[in-house]
Amino acid sequence: MRRPSCFGFLFCGIFLPGILGFPQTNTSIDCDSLLPNYEAEPQTSAPPYIIAVSFDNFEPGNEVQVTLEALGDAGFKEFNLQAREIDGDVPVGTFKITDPNTKGLECHNTTNSAVSHANSDVKQKVTTTWIAPNDVRELQFIATVVQNLENFWVGIQSKTLTPTHSASVNATGKSKRKVCFE
Repeated sequence: MRRPSCFGFLFCGIFLPGILGFPQTNTSIDCDSLLPNYEAEPQTSAPPYIIAVSFDNFEPGNEVQVTLEALGDAGFKEFNLQAREIDGDVPVGTFKITDPNTKGLECHNTTNSAVSHANSDVKQKVTTTWIAPNDVRELQFIATVVQNLENFWVGIQSKTLTPTHSASVNATGKSKRKVCFE
């Protein structure tokens, strides 16, 4: 009788998951620290990514288009994007998921308070819509972007967005809320 080969077990354990398409890592990015759950250290060089926003100002309920984009051919596989008040450490507002490469995350018991990758395909650009909450001060969008297991950048920031402080009710008692369109 022939004994099973150790090579067969080794082959199945190492190569079969990749052949069948099973992920070999389960990467997630922490909502608070924005650090991925693996051992490598973040890059300290300038990130090859930018966060672009459609407006400089916002009012409660406004929708702001937010784009995370690779510069050149850098590409990225994973990311976590949030809006935070300047010097804040908690996500504010919510995201409307509009890009098939993105999914909403629940941070601090708020659904869609962050947006992340829906797959590990290489992306050049993802776009989402952020909905401004009430009572928020100046803010920035902040992201962690993972190019691969060895190269990721933490704390990439957009320009600062400022809430408008116009009167919210006119003489007729009707709201003067602005709607932002691109």
